[in-house]
Order: sequence, then structure tokens, then C-alpha cells
Amino acid sequence: MREKVLKYITENLQKTIRYNPEDKGNLIGLPRPYNVPSVSEKFQEMYYWDTYFLNRGLILLGNVEQAKNNTENMFFLIDKYGFMPNGNRTFYLHNSQPPFLSLMVDDIYSSTGDKEWLAYAYKILEKEYAFWQNERNTEIGLNQYTGNKKMAMDEKMFEGFLRRIGNRPEGHTDEHLSCQYVAACESGWDISPRFGFYVENFVNVELNALLYALEKNMSKFSRELGISADNWDERAADRLEKMNKYMLKDDIYYDYDFKNGIISDKFTCASYYPMMLGMIDDDRAKALADNLKRIETDYGVAVTEKMYDADKYTYQWQYPNGWSPLFDIVFRGLYRYGYKAKSKEIAQKYVDLIENNFRKTGNLWEKYNVVSGGIDVKYESSNGVCDMPPMIGWTAGVYIEALKIIEQ
Repeated sequence: MREKVLKYITENLQKTIRYNPEDKGNLIGLPRPYNVPSVSEKFQEMYYWDTYFLNRGLILLGNVEQAKNNTENMFFLIDKYGFMPNGNRTFYLHNSQPPFLSLMVDDIYSSTGDKEWLAYAYKILEKEYAFWQNERNTEIGLNQYTGNKKMAMDEKMFEGFLRRIGNRPEGHTDEHLSCQYVAACESGWDISPRFGFYVENFVNVELNALLYALEKNMSKFSRELGISADNWDERAADRLEKMNKYMLKDDIYYDYDFKNGIISDKFTCASYYPMMLGMIDDDRAKALADNLKRIETDYGVAVTEKMYDADKYTYQWQYPNGWSPLFDIVFRGLYRYGYKAKSKEIAQKYVDLIENNFRKTGNLWEKYNVVSGGIDVKYESSNGVCDMPPMIGWTAGVYIEALKIIEQ
């Protein structure tokens, strides 16, 4: 079965490449060929954080050039708009997504050693960093997801939010729900009980961990380029100090409700980002390893521990759903801190999940039910259509990465 899945991936990855250098309707033209998540029909644009995980797979398969193309298209979009949109559609200009670009740059530079390319990437990353610091900062000095609230209200995006959750929550205006929707989309977790209906009240674990990684990468890139580090290490140290102050509980980082001064009690895969990014000590790594049982199932890791008003609302970013990128964050984090047997076990569960469902359906999928081991997922799309699309994208990229972990 593994050979069949790998054959399917390698044959179909080429079919997900698009080249549209000119704007067309709501599609934003890009200068390089780019990967979309699916071969046909839905998801026919390049997405931000999806592409990071696909790029990892492309690099492992030896296709550094296409990973570089995808990344350079992001350079183009940041240069054009001042931030990396959710994807290359005009209707995705409402929000960004988790800032993985510095990790993409690091992966490609590690493969090519091209300092001229790195120098250009550095300038683009400065622009992305400025966006998050100027547009998504808070009074406590940590960052949050918000999206463009004015655009959300002007376009009445509460309608998409209500279709996603399936039932209108009480006590919230159309304007409030519209703003929640773009903020949730910016987090990539659209929609999740992790934030309730107050996304804008929180500073977020993975966002600040990724910005810490951006700051540390910029320090590293500065040294590679022989230029001033511009206090990047100091910025990272300041962020870590603030994360320790506000987000740390029982040696684990949680989201923090800075509006009400309350640390979240919701344990999710987001807490494993600091582990994957190497920003914790061994005691905190042990706490995450010990608490894995809260989200681990027979078939993998659920996006959140079991938390419910699921009988009332539909949340696709919630137990029992498992998402490929979060498998990746968890098993890479465990591996990095020496929990190699457990890392391999989670990676093997992912591989088995993909292969078993491929055997039944002949496809890879956007997400999986990690309690049943199937594709009977909680799902509601923004347009009200409930058929989950097949996907290559990050599902394939993480499959390739999981095989690497297992074989190490």
C-alpha cells in the first residue's frame, strides 16, 4: 500500500501545479508556478500555511525548485499587499494565516546555500514582521489574530460564520460574528471551540511561537549575510519573557485571554508549537509528553482534547477531527526533544490512517476522524456544502515527513 500511496502522491503533485501570471477575476496572478492543495474542483489557489507543509514534502522528494517557486510567490504577495494573504484570491485579502514564511526560507536556504536569494528573502521577512507588529499587536506586547474587521463587517461575513457552525450563538451581533470569522480564518482554525466566540480576546500560542521563530531566524540570517542583527535576539528574548509571564501554566503554554486576564484551560495541539520550534526546556518538553494522552487516540492526535458544545455547533477544528499539519507539529516536537519512540508511534499512526483510508477510497483527504479512523469528520463549509474534498497538499507533505521520522 505504501508504494501505491507514494506513486499516487508523486503523480498527482505535478497535477496540482498552476501557472497564472495575470490576475483573472478574483484570482491574483503569481509570477511563478505554484501548488494548489487539490487536483481539481475545490482549493484551486495557493494557501499560506498549507504550503509550508507541502514544501517540506517537496524538498524531501528532491523538488527544491518547486518549493522555492511557492515561496517566491509569497514574496511577491507580501511585496504587493504588505502581508501574506490567506491565499491568492481577492476574497482572501481579509486576513493572513499563521506566519510560517521564515521557516520556509530557512528550509530552502538550508538546501541551496544561496546568499543572494537569502538577502532578498530577508527584506521580505522584514515586511511581514512589520505587518504582525504593527497590525496584530496588543497592549501586553504579544500578538493576536484579528483579520481585517472593516472588510469583514462591510461584506457581512457573519453569514459564512453561521454556515460554518450550523447554529447562531445567542447574544452576538452580525458585526461581532463577522469579525470572529475573519479572525478565526487568520488563525487557520476555522472554526474551533478553542476561542469560543471571542477570538480577538486572545493572544495565541502558535502565533507567538512562530513570531519567536521568525525573530530567531532573522538573527541567524543576519549572521549569514554579515549584516547587523538589529536586536533580533533581544526581540525574541522579550517575546519569550512575555509568553512565560502570561501563557505558561504547569509548564505548558496556553492561549491567554488578555481582555479578562485569564489563561485558557483548553488543551490543544497548539501547545506543541513551542516544542517543535525548540523554544522550551526539558521540563516543559516532559510536560507536553506526559499530557499527550489528553489528545492522543488509537488513530492519532485530535486537534483538541474532548470539549463540547458539539451537539449545538459544528467545529471542524475540534475533537474527534485530526488535521495533518498538527500531526506534523506533534511528532516533530516529540522527536526534537528525544521522545523518539513516541514520535515514531504518532508518525506511524498518521501513515496508517492515510494508507487505510486510501485503500478504501483511493484518495487522500483534508482531515480525518482519529476516533473512528475514517473520514466521518465534523465538517461544515463556508458555502454550506458538506462534502469534504479530497486533498493532496499538506496531507501528502506530512505523509512524506512522517515516513522520514519512522525511518530515522
